[in-house]
Amino acid sequence: MLGLSANRVRVLALLYAGVFFMAGFFPALLFEADRALLFSKFTLWGPGTIAITVALLVAAVMRSSRVPLPVAMYIALAFEVASCYGIATAEFLDPAAIDVNVRWFGLSWVAPWTLLFTVVVPTRPWRAVTTALLSVSSVPVTIGTMMAVGFTSFSPDPLQFFFWLVFPYLLVVVMAYVGARVVYALGTEVSRARELGSYRLVDRLGQGGMGEVWSAKHSMLARPAAIKLIRPSLIAGGVSAVSDEMQRRFEREAQVIARLRSPHTVTLFDFGVAPDGAFYYVMELLEGLDAETLVRRHGPIPADRTIHVLRQMCHSLSEAESCGLVHRDIKPANIFLCRYGEEFDFVKVLDFGIAKAAHETPDAGMTLTTDLVVRGTPAFIAPEQALGGSGIDGRADIYATGCVAYWLLTGQLVFTADTPMGLLLHHAKTMPTPPSALTELPIPAALEQLVMSCLAKDPADRPQSARELSRRLAELEGSGDWTQDRARAWWTLHEPAAPRP
Repeated sequence: MLGLSANRVRVLALLYAGVFFMAGFFPALLFEADRALLFSKFTLWGPGTIAITVALLVAAVMRSSRVPLPVAMYIALAFEVASCYGIATAEFLDPAAIDVNVRWFGLSWVAPWTLLFTVVVPTRPWRAVTTALLSVSSVPVTIGTMMAVGFTSFSPDPLQFFFWLVFPYLLVVVMAYVGARVVYALGTEVSRARELGSYRLVDRLGQGGMGEVWSAKHSMLARPAAIKLIRPSLIAGGVSAVSDEMQRRFEREAQVIARLRSPHTVTLFDFGVAPDGAFYYVMELLEGLDAETLVRRHGPIPADRTIHVLRQMCHSLSEAESCGLVHRDIKPANIFLCRYGEEFDFVKVLDFGIAKAAHETPDAGMTLTTDLVVRGTPAFIAPEQALGGSGIDGRADIYATGCVAYWLLTGQLVFTADTPMGLLLHHAKTMPTPPSALTELPIPAALEQLVMSCLAKDPADRPQSARELSRRLAELEGSGDWTQDRARAWWTLHEPAAPRP
């Protein structure tokens, strides 16, 4: 709420300056007689000029990232009071502005400005009402001061002064208080809506096809976490209602994923269903780079480092296979390289959100994905997935791993096309170009042959499991050349700043 307030105060300050100029100066500047009258006395042009200048200074201060948010909040409240005094002095400082023949003045521009400021800039109700009282005092204080020093012949008795110049503004403060309470209550409800179980959402880290990922904090523990929200509208054919069967299915799949103990699989802490029906996973919060960002930022990586990454991926996928799971969305964005304790280039496989049990039968219950719909990312999808075949097993993940290896070695996709359907057809029918033809980095012939075997159209021609692929990678020349010392040196040179979650 503090961040919102700072941004809104900047907008309000610019609005104040612009409207003040257009209402108080622009019409007079158009006509010579009015212009001469405006600049004939300081009381006519001085208060407005000062008020506009202060507003522009406040807008500039609020734009600075160096100002702490609590300090910005106090500046905002001070500006509310100062801006109201600017309006009041511009309206009433000149004696001619007070018509002694008019017993009822009506409300100054101070009234709508106070209400607008209170509603647009959220703050605690007691603080809002205190600031509103100080703001609306500008009208009786300005006129009272003029009466005290003899600048005006206007002299109502105390009761008239109260009901003409004090009481209406007390009613404005009451309305401002009601508005402040409503706005603050809405902000509180938003905060509560961002609480999932024992976790509170902090910042949205990203958004994808299956939902959103947020950084979160546990209400009792200091441990940070990442929460993935899966909206009901994105599953079960777009049905927004959460059935008991759907919830049981989600719980079963979450329990299967929670059993995975490979250090190279992102750890699942918790799962549940939010009040709005969204499923959510609570996972460990990692810091580093995904493989897609890594290559886009630093270019293709050498063969020995690629082998190092692929073997860690295989460790995760092998355990998933042993539990009967097919990931179905292996891609560079789901392969995360991080600083993990004292380890560098430690790989975590992310996003088992569309994982499915291999050879799952149609009557196994409702799934979190829809039958007869191609699931996965078109640029990294196996031919059998592209063709919508049934009985997809772990060899589909082997094909996707080959696509990831291709990306790491060349910085290019195996296939490109103008449409997702074109990509699917390429994966189903087109033979890939060997990676060595697309990069100047040396690629050992044995590694290239293994990557091309992973990309075979027929699943029977690929390595038959992640364990087999890992074994064959370990047998390659240079498989152990990428050491922790080299990894640490790379991170220190290329990513010395604090890694991003």
